[in-house]
Amino acid sequence: MADLDKPTETKDFHLDIQQRSEAFFLKGSNCLDWGMKNRLARIFNAQSGKTVMLAIDHGYFQGPTTGLERVDVNIVPLLPHADTLMLTRGILRSVIPPSYTRGIVLRASGGPSILKELSNEQIAMDIEDVLRLNAAAMAVQVFIGGEHETQSVHNMTRLVDIGNRYGLPTLAVTAVGRDMVRDAKYMRLACRICAELGASYVKTYYVDEGFQTVTASCPVPIVIAGGKKLPELEALRMAYNAIDQGALGVDMGRNIFQAESPALMAQAVRKVVHEGEKPEHAYDFYRSAKVEVAVA
Repeated sequence: MADLDKPTETKDFHLDIQQRSEAFFLKGSNCLDWGMKNRLARIFNAQSGKTVMLAIDHGYFQGPTTGLERVDVNIVPLLPHADTLMLTRGILRSVIPPSYTRGIVLRASGGPSILKELSNEQIAMDIEDVLRLNAAAMAVQVFIGGEHETQSVHNMTRLVDIGNRYGLPTLAVTAVGRDMVRDAKYMRLACRICAELGASYVKTYYVDEGFQTVTASCPVPIVIAGGKKLPELEALRMAYNAIDQGALGVDMGRNIFQAESPALMAQAVRKVVHEGEKPEHAYDFYRSAKVEVAVA
């Protein structure tokens, strides 16, 4: 053995340097296990503390959404611009290249289509398959105030329990029904319930008035949903305002893949989220880059 070959003491224990124990960079996550933190660090950028998630899971209840008819053609070219993909296991296995090494957030609940009551979801995959696919987190829809509210909350808590067992974060996605008011009061209620019952982070909608109270009252990270397609500048303003008021990222789908230039829009969103660019500056980048591409 090497230590027995040379009896001369040559080891350096750096006695003048204390071992450091750094706090984890993400809000409300410092007491999680190492594996859980490591997976969250595949979702959130450790330098900026934020994330740009690309949501392409719409087909699990809507079918082939506009822009997602061919994921291989429309979405795969966008992968370099996303910190994280949120999708179903079917699309992951059939279309996404295994060389994609960033965070994967798997849709883990489902059941009804747009033809039925959407809140009647069940857990839709086994934890073993989540682990087999090397996911960074599981996503579950939570319908606070919906017809099947309790069932959806129990879906989440079951995933939280099994996720904690294996070091897998759970993303709670707050769903707002057609008859519910999208205001700060509702978002505070929904996000806080999800956090209180163990969600690792929460996806919710941005609201113009009082959104900072939603992020302040939620002890875990919040990312905002992109929602319906907006004009590009409006979408960038929404992202900027949400980050400015405490959100730690965006999970955009239609506002990226339905844009006139999806790859450039994804880059513009990254400038807002990670670099703190003003939305007008990011939009100028988007427009000028489109012209350059057209000329080329």
